[in-house]
Amino acid sequence: MTTRSDASGPQFPEERVDRIRRKLLRWYEEFARDLPWRRTRDPYAVLVSEIMLQQTQVDRVRPYYDRFLECFPTANDLAAAPTSDVIRLWAGLGYNRRAVNLQRAAQVVCRDYGGTFPRDVAELRKLPGVGAYTAGAVAAFAFEEDVAFLDTNMRRVVERLEFGSRTLTDREVIIAAERLLPPGQSWTWNQALIEFGALQCTARKPACVICPLQQECTAFPTIQSELAAKQTQPRQASVAFETTSRYFRGRVVDALRSLPPSDQQGLDLADLGSRVREDFTAEDTPWLLDLVRGLQRDGLARIREESPPYDDGQSTSDLEIRVHLP
Repeated sequence: MTTRSDASGPQFPEERVDRIRRKLLRWYEEFARDLPWRRTRDPYAVLVSEIMLQQTQVDRVRPYYDRFLECFPTANDLAAAPTSDVIRLWAGLGYNRRAVNLQRAAQVVCRDYGGTFPRDVAELRKLPGVGAYTAGAVAAFAFEEDVAFLDTNMRRVVERLEFGSRTLTDREVIIAAERLLPPGQSWTWNQALIEFGALQCTARKPACVICPLQQECTAFPTIQSELAAKQTQPRQASVAFETTSRYFRGRVVDALRSLPPSDQQGLDLADLGSRVREDFTAEDTPWLLDLVRGLQRDGLARIREESPPYDDGQSTSDLEIRVHLP
């Protein structure tokens, strides 16, 4: 029997690899959702979808994806747009920094690559906001390059199939993913892995009883008891999202986004603070200033100071600071 093996991974009999491929691709052919970004090979449109899908559910992304491409149909259009317009269009999608990074990526493509997206993973990773997963996704879904990459769903499927519940390194999992990848079928295979992890092999309630890969799955004999044991473990107390900096950062951006596009003055700190927190007082001004300075570093806001810069020894009442979208 022919096998593929590596010191850091398990044995991979070719017959078993072939069975996994056939079964998973057959499942995908039957159950794959019709998603708009699966109907294109345009690397720009693929990148837009992948950035939007980061930590955001598919159903929420769909209308934003269509609307975004209507407003900015090409990388050149996005690169040349006012950043404030991009941030406004992103309203409601969350993680606003993604909008700025997406525009910066488009600008780099236009400036350094003549408007043509690179197809090499290493080159794609040089783009702002593009990590290993996103670079692999663009290479596979736009250019159909044979490349293995992993998001949370994909990793879970590979881990359960090949390793059971063993603790793994990233290298072990990516080696396994590379072995499972059928040559010449990167687009379909990676889409199938994503879909299977999202719909069938889910984190909390995998449908093991009706799973087509049940006989091939290393985790199947023990997965139900292990999941049940995890559910009985006490959960750590979580911090309410409404008290976090990310929540208030979003409130600041929403307040600035609510201003008419023609408004070049923005909001002063007192007005902005009252829109961000109902209990805002002058004593909270240093906190708010730190918050908006962080947003300015991320390209999500712009601060105009009409007096000397703020420092620890200066009274907040001496400040004439206004904040607006970039």
